[in-house]
Amino acid sequence: MDMDAVGVNKCIIITGMSGAGKSTALKILEDQGMFAIDNIPPVLLSQLLFLLEKHRAAVRWGVAAVVDIRGDSLLDDFPAALALLRKQTRHVHILFFDAKDEILLRRFETTRRRHPLEPDGSFLDGIAKERERLQPILDYADTIIDTSALSLSAIRKELISRFFEDAAAVPLVISSFGFKHGAPADCDYVFDVRFLDNPFYNPVLKPLSGKDEPVQEEIWRSVEARGFWEKLISFLEYIVPLYLRSGKAHLHIGVGCTGGRHRSVAVAERLYAHFKEYSGGCILRHRDIEKDQGW
Repeated sequence: MDMDAVGVNKCIIITGMSGAGKSTALKILEDQGMFAIDNIPPVLLSQLLFLLEKHRAAVRWGVAAVVDIRGDSLLDDFPAALALLRKQTRHVHILFFDAKDEILLRRFETTRRRHPLEPDGSFLDGIAKERERLQPILDYADTIIDTSALSLSAIRKELISRFFEDAAAVPLVISSFGFKHGAPADCDYVFDVRFLDNPFYNPVLKPLSGKDEPVQEEIWRSVEARGFWEKLISFLEYIVPLYLRSGKAHLHIGVGCTGGRHRSVAVAERLYAHFKEYSGGCILRHRDIEKDQGW
């Protein structure tokens, strides 16, 4: 989609039973880049999309909004709001979350939450009233997901496969860094390459970086370095495809040496060359390459 396009072209309305997983679904969709909003009155949906027509994330990925029993009498506006919304944007999807009564009851008891309709009776009374109240909205549902036997991972996979055509396109981020400047906190895997021969101590190579061919040749000349590379690639080629199915927004691989200029950069550069045609896209970052390497 054109990043400069104006207008929100996708709106997912999340609704359903309390305790069935609406908040979980909203968080998953938000993690995929969608603009997320919880407990919005239906009549405000059209105005929300109008306000977000120049919001880059909302335009690119869409809007996810929860409409549920907390809206009370405002739910009566749902049919009219939906009709207006369908005229306003290209893709509108009503996603209804449900679960068996005993499962909902168990979840409320486990979390010690109060059911929104509990003041009018017991938990089960509240669930029954909620089902009755939501029946008109259920009739509009495009998709019904029963989470009674679904894990968080299964819910994530269901949502991503259903609403994101490029779900397999998990970006691969490769970062080099120096441990003396602190390890990144957002890496999924961190590889410490300080065991490799250090060009820092070679007066000819010291001014260069891991981007330069003489440094790369020095680092990869040993049998141990070549063995490390073979095992590293074997591991990553096994792991990376697994992330295609996990629902993660990206896979971040960090490579660290002491200063972040020679060894980690050389390894990161070689990893990037190996994975640059990766279907999800590959991003290379050298965090500390320009920082002071003095001791």
